[in-house]
Amino acid sequence: MTEASLSPVVQAMLRPEFYPHPVQGEVELLQTHVSYVFLTGDYVYKVKKPVNYGFLDFSDLPKRQHFCHEELRLNKRGAADLYLEVVSIGQSGDTFTLGSGEPVEYAVKMKQFPQSALLSEMFDRGEVTTGTMVDLAKVVARFHAKSDSNDHIRTYGTVEKIRQAFDENYEQSAGFVAMLPNGGPQTQKQFDETKAYSDRIFAENADLFVDRVKADKIRECHGDAHLRNIAMWNGAITLFDCIEFNEPFRFVDTMYDLGFICMDLDARKRPDLANALLNAYLEQTGDWEGLQVLPLYLSRQAYVRAKVTSFLLGDPSVPDAVKQDAANTAADYYKLSWEYTAPKTGKLIVMAGLSGSGKSTTAKQLAQKHNAIHLRSDAVRKHLGGISVEERGDATLYTPEMTQKTYDRLLSLGKTLVETGYTVILDAKYDRVALRAGAIAAGATILHCDAPAEVLTARVAARTGDIADATPEVLAQQTMEAFTEAERSSVKTIDTTQDIEAQLKSLGF
Repeated sequence: MTEASLSPVVQAMLRPEFYPHPVQGEVELLQTHVSYVFLTGDYVYKVKKPVNYGFLDFSDLPKRQHFCHEELRLNKRGAADLYLEVVSIGQSGDTFTLGSGEPVEYAVKMKQFPQSALLSEMFDRGEVTTGTMVDLAKVVARFHAKSDSNDHIRTYGTVEKIRQAFDENYEQSAGFVAMLPNGGPQTQKQFDETKAYSDRIFAENADLFVDRVKADKIRECHGDAHLRNIAMWNGAITLFDCIEFNEPFRFVDTMYDLGFICMDLDARKRPDLANALLNAYLEQTGDWEGLQVLPLYLSRQAYVRAKVTSFLLGDPSVPDAVKQDAANTAADYYKLSWEYTAPKTGKLIVMAGLSGSGKSTTAKQLAQKHNAIHLRSDAVRKHLGGISVEERGDATLYTPEMTQKTYDRLLSLGKTLVETGYTVILDAKYDRVALRAGAIAAGATILHCDAPAEVLTARVAARTGDIADATPEVLAQQTMEAFTEAERSSVKTIDTTQDIEAQLKSLGF
């Protein structure tokens, strides 16, 4: 697009002298289908295009002004230091001025950060780690905890409202079934089975959605959380560019938001990172019940990415080579969406051993290898006690009654999630025959982690930054009831002073 074909306002904003502050070099213009983005060095200005796509309407100036203020308001939640203000662009004759004159346009002013700070760019450089995912999980959990919810927002959690978006996706993508000469981007089988899956969930599991509303999990979320909308800026993970223009895209289940990031990682062939993010988020929030609806949202987010990419295939202005790339990308997303819907067989694994025995270290390795849900008794206990997982528990958290409640909750969650198709790891001492009985009755395999007493003591003494409260003094009071003859067929033992991965492999894990 040449400068001459741009509107006079956009042409004016491309000139460094337009701005009341220094501009580093030339003004760089980036475009999306809905925005002009002007990079000036220290600041970014985002102007909304006068378009109406049905789900988004920026067609007149009052609407663009309104949604600029909405963008500022909503993004202050996750990126308060990044989003600065809404500025007017005035016109006097042929002259356009920032912040004065009769407004003819509005822009959101932000601080500029390098593209290299995006998590998507960091991922491509191999800089996104399990630790990054744990930190991101904490940021997302805090974001959701502070996000609004009210009677109006909760109406978007009904099956009718949620299903509407799914049905629109299928209607808008039906024409992309095997539309190209060489097939794809989606097969009829994938289309039919993906749709049948969501239809079945809505028809047979309406109670799940009622429960999500009752649990206050329908909130004013981000709505577009993926690695390109997350940055490591000023040493902190920052969520930006949330959905401001469409309530149904923003008033969603918290699992919708989390699912978008997990799907993005799965699509990038890093399910281990997605698993680390998921388990860390669940540990922070205690929202393990949300796992029952997560597969639906994972499939939905992949399907939307496929559908949007497919739209290029019907555009006559798009070159054939670009269309083929788009077809390949869309095909990958359609396949991923379909794979999320496949029935899965759940499995229950129980870690057992004293504090410091390496249960959690082993469980984390297992979880990332098998995409399992890692349920730590430390987290479950603290959520039952109504305190943060980072907070140290007092004596009331460790009474026999609270211990029994913790183990009951672990087993109940484990059984529910296994029925849903998850591999679940229950991570607790399981130091008593009575505590192990329910898990064994549920068909669990017990992994007994063991190490010499002096190793256990040294490990517990060296712990930092972990949610476990055990101290060497607590460890000294612990004993392990021997496994009974009836239990031994369900027990496999690991010496955690040796190569854990090799032992897991030899035991069939």
